[in-house]
Amino acid sequence: MTVIEMARELGKKIQQEESYVALMNAQKAVEEDDELQEKIAEFNMKRYELTQEITKPERDDKKIEELDKVVHELYEVATNHEKLVAYNDAQDEFNEMFEYVLHIIQMSATGDDPDTIQRPEQGGCSGDCGSCGGCG
Repeated sequence: MTVIEMARELGKKIQQEESYVALMNAQKAVEEDDELQEKIAEFNMKRYELTQEITKPERDDKKIEELDKVVHELYEVATNHEKLVAYNDAQDEFNEMFEYVLHIIQMSATGDDPDTIQRPEQGGCSGDCGSCGGCG
């Protein structure tokens, strides 16, 4: 089996991973919730209106303030919706798994033993370049 074939197999395994399945289910739930989609669309529309108003040469500060308030309120409503919260949590969990997979591949490509590569510590660079392949 070539490396490319193995990569394709890895892609298939990733799509079977629990965190991937949970993310896809959460995404579907968000997409199928018409009320939530309306709130997101309204937020995007008001954000666009705010951007347009801010960039006008003759700015109406009162209108900008009102639009900004509406945008923040819509943002809070949308981002606190249980389905969007579940989606964001699922995205975080998937990203954590995927970043670990990428870390193993990167470290293996620099000569580390794939069987002993540990999950990187949260928070980025540890300062010990001997255990990192990220800076280049």
